[in-house]
Amino acid sequence: MSNPTAAMLVIGDEILSGRTRDSNMHFLANEFTRHGIDLREVRMVSDDHAAIVAAVQALSAAYDHVVTSGGIGPTHDDITAPCVAEAFGVPITVRDDARALLQAHYDRTGSELNEARLRMARIPDGATLIENPVSIAPGFSLQNVHVMAGVPSVFQAMVASLLPSLTGGAPILSQTLRVMRGEGDVAQPLGALAEEFNDLQFGSYPFQKDGIYGTNLVVRGSDGARLDAAMTRLNALFTDAAA
Repeated sequence: MSNPTAAMLVIGDEILSGRTRDSNMHFLANEFTRHGIDLREVRMVSDDHAAIVAAVQALSAAYDHVVTSGGIGPTHDDITAPCVAEAFGVPITVRDDARALLQAHYDRTGSELNEARLRMARIPDGATLIENPVSIAPGFSLQNVHVMAGVPSVFQAMVASLLPSLTGGAPILSQTLRVMRGEGDVAQPLGALAEEFNDLQFGSYPFQKDGIYGTNLVVRGSDGARLDAAMTRLNALFTDAAA
């Protein structure tokens, strides 16, 4: 059986404007690879209600899992939660369990659970909470969409909370051969080998070292024996050019 598939939806004007560099995609890709979930698409949208709703609906229909990051805070532009509710046609309200988590947190810190902070307790009907041990405000899962904060430390903690509830497949393994040849020199034999081992994924990534062109040849797959066999063939093809 093939691994479950996933997409990521990164939400926020600050990402698209270049003000903030996104690191959550890199983290999620690594975690899903280890868990046996294939991340197939990453989409970025601005803090635009219609764009978020449309993206959630499209990705939810196309993949087994969708993970969002960004837009669940206390400010006016944190609109992910109501957008996800609209995408699935369900109401959204301040939920008692989410409110209790926030109330206890702000009581401990001596702060007020004011109207702005209470926005973070808005949860669509039928959703389950995702624990947030860093800043307490929970994420949530609604059907196959998992909604998380954009702050990297919080996002990573939420992913750790979510992963045990997701059924994964076989972890994706990878091996790399570094050769001192340009992509144009390796393309033909690499393509032929990729056709022979069509159950694996082959990639070529060029680099330059001391004015000489080289290529990192990467093979990925879930079958360790097949991966070893492909790497043996790669080494035989390019052993004279390996660095």
